Amino acid sequence: MRYSPAQQALLEQYVKKILAAPVYELAVRTPLQPAPALSETLGNRILLKREDLQPTFSFKIRGACNRLVQLSDVQKARGVITASAGNHAQGVALAARELGIAATIVMPATTPELKVLGVSSRGAEAVLHGDSFPFALAHALQLAEQTGRTFVPPFDDPDVIAGQGTVAMEILHQHQGPLDAIFVPVGGGGLIAGIAAYVKYLRPEVRIVGVESEHSACLKAALQAGERVVLPSVGTFADGVAVAQIGAYGFEVCRFCVDEVITVSNDELCAAIKNIYDDTRSITEPSGALAVAGIKQYVARTGARNQTLIAIDSGANINFDSLRHVAERAAAGGIVA
Repeated sequence: MRYSPAQQALLEQYVKKILAAPVYELAVRTPLQPAPALSETLGNRILLKREDLQPTFSFKIRGACNRLVQLSDVQKARGVITASAGNHAQGVALAARELGIAATIVMPATTPELKVLGVSSRGAEAVLHGDSFPFALAHALQLAEQTGRTFVPPFDDPDVIAGQGTVAMEILHQHQGPLDAIFVPVGGGGLIAGIAAYVKYLRPEVRIVGVESEHSACLKAALQAGERVVLPSVGTFADGVAVAQIGAYGFEVCRFCVDEVITVSNDELCAAIKNIYDDTRSITEPSGALAVAGIKQYVARTGARNQTLIAIDSGANINFDSLRHVAERAAAGGIVA
């Protein structure tokens, strides 16, 4: 695909920001791990990018760290505030603590207790507000205006996107052979925008496939409409991606860099959680299993064989008492392809 000069310039801008992002003050370089059982079942080479192994058990620490280190001394002294369904919240809490910045995190009242505790245990103030992310976001913006604290966007910010894009930088260093597609979970679009910008600039032949919950498919709706839309409602089973509207900065990249968007059901997510467990003995949260669920659906639909497919295993912040439901529904979602 040939990009316009403006598109090429945008990708180059993000690549420079990604290469310069100082995320490794807090984030770690996560392994790209083979999934042998899933690979054999699907007839393709499946690799998992283990972002669940980050200090906050989610990739979100990357974007949070990159955004907070860019703050001025005055902004740091005033403190920060953000809204998050949980993973960005923990990233901001950890980054703020390490940088000596006071942080307030507004989270939906439906946020899993594990994620709320993850915020408070890292020294930030957790404020529960509203039934879903849009309500938490509106409240956080109001508090930021009232207090003078800097609002740290969970996804719709170039520095956050660049921080998440370091995932792609690692992937291309770790796997320099044939690569057919990277499957990326999508909530607000920060992760897929960062990955797509970096990969399409350096390896434009690699397909970028977004995977969304069918209950919060805001990127698919935006691509179909040709503009950002607001979903009338979102489901919260995959709480890490329960976002009603794709971010503006992310959509600017996704509209020409994302090759396809797949939507998956809650049962397919439960099955993918089991697939990941079988291969890694790790337990992924529903949003963290999106990419594997997407790969399974993609292979079943296209008949792809002998390809190298990478899934971003994006997070592991799941309440323990949710596991019974996951186990019960896994069989309904097709444990094997």
